[in-house]
Amino acid sequence: MRGKMPVVTTVMAGVMGVAAGTWPAVRAAASGDEGPSTRSRLGTVLADQAWERPRPGSWTPPKPAPDGLPPTISRIVTQDKVVFLTIDDGYEYDAEFVDLVRKERVPILTFLTSRYVKGQGQYFWALRNAGSQMENHTVNHLNMALQTPEKQKREICGASDTITQQYGRRPQIFRPPFGSFNLTTRKMAKECGIKSILLWSAEFYNGTSGPGVGFNGFARGDGGKGFRPGDIVLMHYRKGLAQQLQMILGWIRQQGYRPAAVENYLPRSLGGNAPDQQPATPG
Repeated sequence: MRGKMPVVTTVMAGVMGVAAGTWPAVRAAASGDEGPSTRSRLGTVLADQAWERPRPGSWTPPKPAPDGLPPTISRIVTQDKVVFLTIDDGYEYDAEFVDLVRKERVPILTFLTSRYVKGQGQYFWALRNAGSQMENHTVNHLNMALQTPEKQKREICGASDTITQQYGRRPQIFRPPFGSFNLTTRKMAKECGIKSILLWSAEFYNGTSGPGVGFNGFARGDGGKGFRPGDIVLMHYRKGLAQQLQMILGWIRQQGYRPAAVENYLPRSLGGNAPDQQPATPG
């Protein structure tokens, strides 16, 4: 995603061109190809994290779609003052950011465009172990609504195949580039093992300018101000991401909110970690 609220079947201009490339195996990256500096900076952040789960009865799990295809989700209905930080693409790498995520224990969810990883498999392995699941953002960051069914399937399944090979878990949540998709996208996503499509309700234009909000601005899709419980916030892997994360964490805390792991608010049938039937609220 880049600087737009989600739209369905809308033509988006300015698709970023990136030279073709494939991911090396993680073991190759770890063997020394990236040099001792990268290894030493990332070596301290390899520690698995587990995120706090919501209280029973404090949120309403998203529902499956009536047509049996992956439903689209742009916000979680919850009583908790939580927001969900989701970060797209992956064409910039900031070891300081990985360290910050781990030290501050910040839940994030990565939507990875597999073409952008190139030689940085170890970077995203460190992020995975800092607590971020790797979910699907296609191979080449194309506008899905403009592609043939066959092309859409290659983009979604190809990214899932690579992420599975590199990080040991097949993505179950999909974010279409630019928030642009159609019925065919949902059908192809299901064939690739996707259980839900996660959009967003607000965007932090970290490291860039957003329409009407300026550089490092924040905008809600509904035109309101500030955060709302259950907001899904879109960010991107850009230069200076560590400082940008500190900025939005300050805003979140000033308004009495905290980041939470969106996967803990999604039922397993939709690709999350929550049970499909909520336990009864304690009396």
